[in-house]
Amino acid sequence: MKGETGIKRSHGPARRGAPSLRIPRGPVATSLLLLALVLAPYGGLVTASPPAMKPQQEKKKDDKERQKKRKTELSEVYKKWLEEDVRWIITEEERAAFLKLETDEEREQFIEQFWLRRDPNPDTEENEYREEHYRRIAYANERFSSGIPGWKTDRGRIYIMFGPPDSIESHPAGGTYDRPIWEGGGTTSTYPFEVWFYRYIEGVGSGIEIEFVDPTMTGEYRIARSPDEKDALLFVPGAGLTLAEQLGLASKADRPFFSPGNRERYPLMHQRVQDQPFERLQLLANLQRPPRVKFNDLATLADAKLEVEFDVLPFQMRVDFARITDSSILTLITVLMENQDLSFKNTGGYNEATVNIHGRIRPVTGRRPQIFEDVVTQRYTDDVFDQGVKQKSIYQKQITLPPGHYVIDLVIRDVNSGRTGVVHHGIQVPKYAEGQLSTSSLILAERIEPLQGRVAAGPFVLGNLKVRPNVNAIFRRGDPVGLYLQIYNPGIDQTTLRPAVDIEYILLRDGREVMRLKEDGQNGLTRFMTQQIVLARVLSTETLAPGTYTVKVRITDHVAQKTIEPTATFTITAREEK
Repeated sequence: MKGETGIKRSHGPARRGAPSLRIPRGPVATSLLLLALVLAPYGGLVTASPPAMKPQQEKKKDDKERQKKRKTELSEVYKKWLEEDVRWIITEEERAAFLKLETDEEREQFIEQFWLRRDPNPDTEENEYREEHYRRIAYANERFSSGIPGWKTDRGRIYIMFGPPDSIESHPAGGTYDRPIWEGGGTTSTYPFEVWFYRYIEGVGSGIEIEFVDPTMTGEYRIARSPDEKDALLFVPGAGLTLAEQLGLASKADRPFFSPGNRERYPLMHQRVQDQPFERLQLLANLQRPPRVKFNDLATLADAKLEVEFDVLPFQMRVDFARITDSSILTLITVLMENQDLSFKNTGGYNEATVNIHGRIRPVTGRRPQIFEDVVTQRYTDDVFDQGVKQKSIYQKQITLPPGHYVIDLVIRDVNSGRTGVVHHGIQVPKYAEGQLSTSSLILAERIEPLQGRVAAGPFVLGNLKVRPNVNAIFRRGDPVGLYLQIYNPGIDQTTLRPAVDIEYILLRDGREVMRLKEDGQNGLTRFMTQQIVLARVLSTETLAPGTYTVKVRITDHVAQKTIEPTATFTITAREEK
């Protein structure tokens, strides 16, 4: 057809199954062809579906590259946290766990838990441990920098890990130095050095001395492995002699620094125990370890929802409450263990059993838990061990909580045997109504005694009394039964300005009354005060037959015309059964 203006497929057999193009000719055709070539870059000639998807695929690829790049940038933040912020305090186990995390969300959760485990007071908004840690880093960078950041130096590391020392002996210019006798005596000249003294470092020991020396005179102090490292005249013949060298009893080559085998034979050098080579190496090794997070394995067991399925360490627990204010309740957690269930190990002439305790108190509302950890040790000499193993070990933790519902996760492990016990126990901390007659828990005690001038602090201390609860409420016949109770908001007689209450102790067995006593406040332990009455009474069991008893404290308020009767149950056994 003459004058064709389009592109047509050829129907000829030039190549079977393949379309061919026939290029039209003429001015109009040429103009159309040029227009098509101009529009080609804008997709005017593209009609197949795969090329149409190309921009969308490229967009997805660009998004992935941007996400990958963003993840790399965030990884630098986490790397800095791992290698700088917590380098000296993170444990090897925590470091390995952090490096295995795959997402930023997991890392954020890890970091949150990392600081939470170290928080000394989880109930406050601030994490005091974290705040103190970053304060130490800032202080180290300000005071110990010497061409490298202060946190990287030996002094910075020790300061960040263990805090400020109790005392510092500083020689910033070095110079003349009179050696103490345990360093050999005599006079020498030293490089700048410091001696840091810590009374106690947990996991390291007591009476810790750490010596830092600056042998390069650049301000970079390094931990000394030997007292001789600070001696600037150590390698100068005939200078800086010790007392023995001055007296001709030894030469410089005989010093233990040059001849370690002479340590015991070097004259007039009475080294202390901490200066012995192995003791010093052990100290340096201990100082390399990050501060210990107590009982990590026990914390893991506290998370377990099932009972422990290995050797179980039996123990008993009771929880009591006493009011401090309407919103602060003293919670007493008391644990009882039989010594015969513990494993004793003879160490240095003593038979010793050690128990690690990890506890966590979780509010059911999801707020931060309170965590406590302690070590209980029982020690007996050989001559009393047979009697001691028949006794009991008792532990108490006092914690202040607001009213509400909580779960106590308690894990106890015998260090020598590895036997472990776990308890998950729900409690309700009572809410005391303002101005209303109420009481604390009625505590059955195996012992109540006045402090008599001793410091009113520590376990079992309530006010001016030491009250040791009987956790299992089992008494031998003849042993006194102690009763402790606090009464709040008693009515006041306006004539005498004293509480207008009557208090009676009623002892029942099988529902029948077997004893009744009236409180007169004259036993020396009970105290009557305006807003509170403290009852501390001891009941004799000499005339009571073995069996189960209920004690009822009847409190009648004549002003409020109200009576309350807190009760408790206990068992009396024959003396030979205990």
